[in-house]
Amino acid sequence: MTTRRDGHGIGSRFRAVPGIRAVSSYRREWLVKDLVAGVVLTTLLVPQGMAYAELAGLPAITGLYTTILCLLGYAVFGPSRILVLGPDSSLGPMIAATVLPLAAAGGDPGRAVALASMLALMVAAIMILASVAKLGFIADLISKPTMIGYMNGLALTILIGQLPKLLGFKVEADNLIGECAGLVQQLADGAVVPAAAAVGLGGIALILVLQRFLPKIPAVLAMVVLAIAATTAFDLGAHGVGLVGVLPEGFPPFTIPDVRLAELAPLLGGALGIALVSLADTISNASAFAARTGQEVHGNQEMAGVGAANLAAALFQGFPVSTSGSRTAVAERAGARSQLTGVVGAALIVLMLVLAPGLFRNLPQPALAAVVITASLSLADIPGAVRLWHQRRAEFLLCFAAFAGVALLGVLPGIAIAVGLSVLYVFRRAWWPYDTVLGRVRGLEGYHDIRSYPQAEQLPGLVLYRFDAPLFFANAKAFRAEVRRLAGADPRPRWIVVAAEPMTDVDTTAADVLEDLDEALNADGVHLVFAELKDPVRRKIERYELTRTIDPRHFYPTVEAAVAAFRLLTGAQWTPPPTAEPPAAPGSGSTGPEPAGGK
Repeated sequence: MTTRRDGHGIGSRFRAVPGIRAVSSYRREWLVKDLVAGVVLTTLLVPQGMAYAELAGLPAITGLYTTILCLLGYAVFGPSRILVLGPDSSLGPMIAATVLPLAAAGGDPGRAVALASMLALMVAAIMILASVAKLGFIADLISKPTMIGYMNGLALTILIGQLPKLLGFKVEADNLIGECAGLVQQLADGAVVPAAAAVGLGGIALILVLQRFLPKIPAVLAMVVLAIAATTAFDLGAHGVGLVGVLPEGFPPFTIPDVRLAELAPLLGGALGIALVSLADTISNASAFAARTGQEVHGNQEMAGVGAANLAAALFQGFPVSTSGSRTAVAERAGARSQLTGVVGAALIVLMLVLAPGLFRNLPQPALAAVVITASLSLADIPGAVRLWHQRRAEFLLCFAAFAGVALLGVLPGIAIAVGLSVLYVFRRAWWPYDTVLGRVRGLEGYHDIRSYPQAEQLPGLVLYRFDAPLFFANAKAFRAEVRRLAGADPRPRWIVVAAEPMTDVDTTAADVLEDLDEALNADGVHLVFAELKDPVRRKIERYELTRTIDPRHFYPTVEAAVAAFRLLTGAQWTPPPTAEPPAAPGSGSTGPEPAGGK
């Protein structure tokens, strides 16, 4: 009996693996579509994998190794049926910024590969631990405005960094300003290789034209095929154009990354930034494609799947990976129905390395630069930044600060700035929240902001005050200052009713402030009253023993109840403000803002 239960438990855990579930629920009619989609996807995986490896400062072959293993790893542990993982243009500069300073001393490509593999191993550990701890919400640490700025800065960094390769020369620099200066100097010195520039610029033009006017044609593949044909026909290698050359033959060997102990700390810093960007990409892409296919998004399972993909890549000379919206879209358009599409892509790349490692030997390096540059253009969101400028200047400033952080300080400081700005912006909104006095507007239910409705009526001796934030240590003094200002008006109010529905929390610091405030107000003959305070917050106030100071009868379930109690106590009548215009007749077409939620 015990053995049966154990076997059942092991079987249940085994069937809980997404890849096993996918096999057990696979439909025969999907097979042809998955095979065709796998072939189509491979035509994009190979050139992009090689290009993004070089963007990360690594040999082109590592991009193919990474692509193979991450596709297989995600196929087993990833929950999405069609999400495609692989080397990513947004991660490439982050990998380079982390790895190249550590590998620069020896200049050994093998050293850089070992460091990049350890980086992928760390990213895998972070993602898997985050999945176990159910930390998928961490992706929300980057707000959309800061992400737009970060991606725009990243696009500019990639573009400037790839232009020398596109034009056939090299620039040695550590930052964007240095790269720009070196680029201008090389152009002035006539370092451009005409044949390389023709291949690179022609490749960009071809990709953009095909993507715009003939989207069904695989633009990257068409450009790569034509570039190889041109190299073969015109012997571009003899005219100064760098070529990929023959790739190493065979399947990547199992390798445990070997790095020095002193290198772990800087690698961990880079891994945290990469994991955060990868997590944000994964959740957004998974949500977008799940909505199209009717699937549900399981953020923690997605993290585990991406972690498994990074782990598999790390153990076979690969580097960190993320989900790819563009490659997933290609797979979807090609008819992909399951992760078999990715498995087919991985198998075809292995066959190419085993049977035809020289297939891309005549692929020009400027063509790879063209692939990266067109990918960087897709990262940029200039219209989004312009929209922020017109809609909300504060968020535009966040966007610009993130952009400047990436462009001037680098991609890793840039992501730290983006996260820091997002968190600070949230804190700032809670620190200096919107607050207002409410009044009654004829013809509208509820009580409304007197800034939006200057004609709102008020009760003499009563102030309805709304504070749109939790009350905590950072804003408690601002709350106290405003309440005391309202209490000092002439004539002095008898009640200040706090419309506390937006007040979702009161911490201990704020509780002490409320106690002192109520005692000071009572000494002046003013009472602090709360309406619509949520039950959990009311229980906290009772736990803080604030009801020793604040009269327990001064807590009302609604603003209406508090107003009714005040009128019963005082007999006060609603009066318009002294400068208010006569109220408009019903149906007169008032242009005032529409009330939201009766407020």
